[in-house]
Amino acid sequence: MKKINRLISPYSESFFLLGPRGTGKSTWLKDCYRDATVVDLLKPDVFRTLQSRPESLSDIVKGNAQAKCFVIDEVQKVPEVLSVVHSLIEEHLGLQFVLTGSSARKIKRTGADLLAGRAVRKMMHPFIASELGEDFSLEEALKYGMLPVVFGSKKKDTVLSAYIDLYLREEIQQEGLVRTLSPFARFLESASFSHGSQLVSSAIARDCGVGRTTVDGYLKILFDLMIASTLPVFLKRAKRSMATTAKFYFFDTGVFRTLRPKGPLDRPEEIDGAALEGLVFQHLKAYLDYSERRDSLYCWRTAEGKEVDFVVYDDMDFLAIEVKNAAKLDSKDFSGLKSFASDYPEARTVLLYRGDVQYMHGNVLVVPVGRYLCSLSPNEPFPDIKWRR
Repeated sequence: MKKINRLISPYSESFFLLGPRGTGKSTWLKDCYRDATVVDLLKPDVFRTLQSRPESLSDIVKGNAQAKCFVIDEVQKVPEVLSVVHSLIEEHLGLQFVLTGSSARKIKRTGADLLAGRAVRKMMHPFIASELGEDFSLEEALKYGMLPVVFGSKKKDTVLSAYIDLYLREEIQQEGLVRTLSPFARFLESASFSHGSQLVSSAIARDCGVGRTTVDGYLKILFDLMIASTLPVFLKRAKRSMATTAKFYFFDTGVFRTLRPKGPLDRPEEIDGAALEGLVFQHLKAYLDYSERRDSLYCWRTAEGKEVDFVVYDDMDFLAIEVKNAAKLDSKDFSGLKSFASDYPEARTVLLYRGDVQYMHGNVLVVPVGRYLCSLSPNEPFPDIKWRR
């Protein structure tokens, strides 16, 4: 696979680089921090040494006086080293520590607040369309997702299945997060039906035949491992009675499609629609995170059922985006955006669809979804701004 230049910006101070496995953290670090000394906690000998004596990290730093940057890979394996990193940052001005992790659970539990103000947090996401350029295929992305570990493979289905199995075995079973894998595997299948929808843990519990507290615990595991997240409802200056239940998404469309059971009663367009909405979600998340605009993304849904898929709201933008898995649109496809615009006339409105023509429908800019995603580049304005007259 040819080299893909990632659009996440390097950083000169110490920072956490978090993200699920397979998103390309190690590859990006090798490109951007070639002179760094790497402490890889996935290597058994390194893991054993630092697990038994976290303070031995100081010996590594002292023995590499020429190094100005130290990468500690998969820091959640031995989170106790964070206190050592804290001391080293205090003692050695000018040293940079890059702390990678695919699980926030142990980091939070052990107290990453030790580094509050000393290490910012960055997220690594799957590929985005603007990174791939002409190599981006909307159909391929909808079917297999955007994980780098999958993108370059000739057997994408096999790699995706192996990826799920890797998480089940290594991140969940070996870490002792669940007692047995079978109930958790059933939960993953059930949760896949909530992708792009409101998350109701009691419904998932009934479907899996387990208690709601068990499901809540399983969901926390997904969130801590960063393989799923929720999207809160936009409630600022609400003029209507609003739904308050967040929407749920897996972090990658390929992971969602691999987990989602398919049978005679499943309509392909239903799964395709959820996949398309999830693909837009992961692009918006990556765009905002890479642009240092975290906590800017919402959904909107009234108690009576009017909804808009995505709302971007911060000091730079107020934008509502609806996603339709259709090549032709009719008036009812604009009803959610119309309701939102009546409550928030200050907002720009965009509808992404599977057609080929870009045009204005009243105040709504209608854009082919592939074109919009390819034009979404971090630290640049949303593309709809330059496309309006």
